[in-house]
Amino acid sequence: MDFKTAVANEILAALKAAFGEVEIPPADIAAALEIPPDTAMGDYAFPCFKLSKALRKSPMMIADALAGAIHADFLGKVESVKGYLNFFIDRAIYAEKVIGLALEQGERYGADDSGAGKTVVLDYSSINIAKRFHIGHLSTTMIGNSLVRLHRFFGWNTVGVNHLGDWGTQFGKMIAAYKRWGDHDAVAAGGVDEMVKLYVRFNAEAEQNPALNDEGRAWFKKIEDGDPEALEIFNWFKAVTLKDAERVYDMLNVKFDSYAGESFYNDKMQPVIDALKEKGLLVEDQGAQIVDLTDYGMPPALILRSDGATLYMTRDLAAAKYRKDTYDFDKSLYVVAYQQDLHFRQLFKVLELMGYDWASKCEHVSFGMVSFGGESLSTRKGTVVYLDDLLTQAVEKARAIIDEKSPDLENKDEVARQVGIGAVVFFDLYNNRIKDIDFTWERALNFDGETGPYVQYTHARACSVLRKAGDVDRSAPDFAALSDPFSQDVVRLIEQFPDILKSAVNRSEPSMVTRFSVDLAQAFNKFYYENKVMVDDPGTRAARLMLTDAVRQTLKQALYLIGVEAPERM
Repeated sequence: MDFKTAVANEILAALKAAFGEVEIPPADIAAALEIPPDTAMGDYAFPCFKLSKALRKSPMMIADALAGAIHADFLGKVESVKGYLNFFIDRAIYAEKVIGLALEQGERYGADDSGAGKTVVLDYSSINIAKRFHIGHLSTTMIGNSLVRLHRFFGWNTVGVNHLGDWGTQFGKMIAAYKRWGDHDAVAAGGVDEMVKLYVRFNAEAEQNPALNDEGRAWFKKIEDGDPEALEIFNWFKAVTLKDAERVYDMLNVKFDSYAGESFYNDKMQPVIDALKEKGLLVEDQGAQIVDLTDYGMPPALILRSDGATLYMTRDLAAAKYRKDTYDFDKSLYVVAYQQDLHFRQLFKVLELMGYDWASKCEHVSFGMVSFGGESLSTRKGTVVYLDDLLTQAVEKARAIIDEKSPDLENKDEVARQVGIGAVVFFDLYNNRIKDIDFTWERALNFDGETGPYVQYTHARACSVLRKAGDVDRSAPDFAALSDPFSQDVVRLIEQFPDILKSAVNRSEPSMVTRFSVDLAQAFNKFYYENKVMVDDPGTRAARLMLTDAVRQTLKQALYLIGVEAPERM
């Protein structure tokens, strides 16, 4: 039962009974309904101020008249308070309808087909070739992964793109270093770490011998020109990097549909440049080619350097065009840190100036920076934290906690993996994505705070209750037993789950789901302590078991949608 719509229909019927025909669209009534901050003020409230002008009466008079005209079975009472119409849903009916719908729809509870027939392209993670996967890539990877899952939940066709950083002079320097000091077997065995050593050595020696930089540029020119040897080494570096990264993606259970990176668009930029010229958008500025964005309050978008070299903007324009031509997206999301805000505003404006109406379907999903223990991350300062090391440590710390708290637990290694990695992901997605994150072990792995382990433990508790109940008869639940405030708080959150998910998709904000899971876990734990589930009365027992089952299912789904697993035993 959609209580909001039902209440709106009652208001419309009462308006007609009390005031005759009133030309107010039903959707406007539903949209005006509010959820009071305190349940003592009702489950829904309608501000009658919105009707004063049309009815030419005071809000208090309207509220009094409507309250006397509404007598629906599903309503416990209706109150007129200072121009507001407060609706109290019958507690037993409310619990029955919400829990019944949640259990009936199962894993699809909260979903709809609003995205059916639509495609969303998500550009996220975007690691750099020949560099280790570090904690700075955690947010883009996990926000993107969650948005993929959320969109699929609503029927969207999703295309996950890992836009690899695989272009630039640094790759010429890498090849030059490898040709001078590298060893094939050492790189094959050492992977990205060995490549980083070569790159660091190259830069150190180039400070003493600047001619090395010319050598690096020459090798990059060979890559651009398609030299077989240069391409063979370059593509091997990419394969080694992706093999290394795949381990981390497997740990996080993240997958992509495309690894088309910057180099993929090397032969796709000229048509974009030609189109800019044809539309008269390219302007020469000190030898460089730019698109002047002064009229839009932005600095110029640099398309070609004075030496004719392309830039990020050139490649991103080509990538946007390619993605539209290939996937015909209805939405294109770029999950990239907020430092690139200007770049994406420029990108979308240039696409718009080129006449592409789909530019309005492109969105920059920005996020804050990650620090570790209060220290900003820097490769040069040696304070970078590699993601596989972080995840491995998280699993080890989770295992130590499990050994201490649950020494007899079966499958301790598997649960430690689920809890450790889940703690890192949950911590990353807990705050609004635009906020900076300071990662600390104490907060991430806390079993009592607003953390992943806390929510996972609550899910495991619900599973334990249901296991112990076994095949207890649930055929005749007494939902009046769920009329107490603690039960009602849980029911109310379960009812809100579909709206939370829709908002998370529309706002590209997974943290809404993460925070919801904490709210539901806290509400269930209060219910659990205040209400014994396995009571003698069969009706009460059945109702409380059904509520527990709905919580289990909703928590599991919420965790899945943010990329966290839900252990059944902890």
